[in-house]
Amino acid sequence: MNYTQYEKYDFDKDSSFNMSFGSQKTCHDMHWHSYGEIILVGPGTPQIYNVNQKQYELARGDIVLIWPMEMHAIIDADLSQTTNIHFANALFNSLFDLQRIMHYFRNLDVIRKETHLEVASLFERTIARMSEIFLSEDVNRELKCCMLLMQLALILDQHHEEFYDELDTEAKRTSNMDVMSRMITVTDYIKNNLTADDLSQGAMAEMAGVSREYFSRIFKNVTGKNYNKWLNMIRLEKATELLAMSGRTLTEVAMLSGFKSMPSFNRVFRNEKGMAPGEYRALFLEGRDHEI
Repeated sequence: MNYTQYEKYDFDKDSSFNMSFGSQKTCHDMHWHSYGEIILVGPGTPQIYNVNQKQYELARGDIVLIWPMEMHAIIDADLSQTTNIHFANALFNSLFDLQRIMHYFRNLDVIRKETHLEVASLFERTIARMSEIFLSEDVNRELKCCMLLMQLALILDQHHEEFYDELDTEAKRTSNMDVMSRMITVTDYIKNNLTADDLSQGAMAEMAGVSREYFSRIFKNVTGKNYNKWLNMIRLEKATELLAMSGRTLTEVAMLSGFKSMPSFNRVFRNEKGMAPGEYRALFLEGRDHEI
């Protein structure tokens, strides 16, 4: 990855969502960033974009989908009436279904109104509502906008068959509903049984009824993470939830989250959070006391 082409976006305060409207620029050099971006193309010509080394000449009402870490550029475009949505990658990584949708549509760069009228129109109406809320003084505007962002993801998923021919071969294999059902069964089991004796990749592949190698490949295609990294993420989610409660010891938190030893718990937690579990609990409780 060429870090000279990295673009950082400072979300407002601690926000995971932002929008921008119009620009006097007509081009933007090739770059990438860790957040996602959705662009509603405005009127005017030309409207020439490049996403993942593919050039697109677009029209008013078309949608550009730029997933996190994807290379893209604006070659020549009238941006005076475009609408841009920016969202933190963590939003889509927070829910299994959102991860699945993002990775399924990873190779879908544009939604053309001419060929996908219903989907593009649904996007346009949803983005218009999102813009209205974002520009308001609503105290819950970020929450409402993020809910509408999830609605956009749901629109894509509900029309996934319409885009089948535009996706790559791996995405098509992952889209198999039987495979998806098996992956969801496995992930649901893990989330509800973190203290189970055997949550190894081999055991979960057996539960899904597939080979370990196939399970490993499909699991990463669906979630964007290898199995062990995803499992640790779920364990840490449980651990942070338990750490917010002052009644349990750190050892109890570790065991209830599925970690087999305190050294393992401390290592994974520190690698992910940048601090020890005890420090995290102390900071959380201190912040809560200040609020009171």
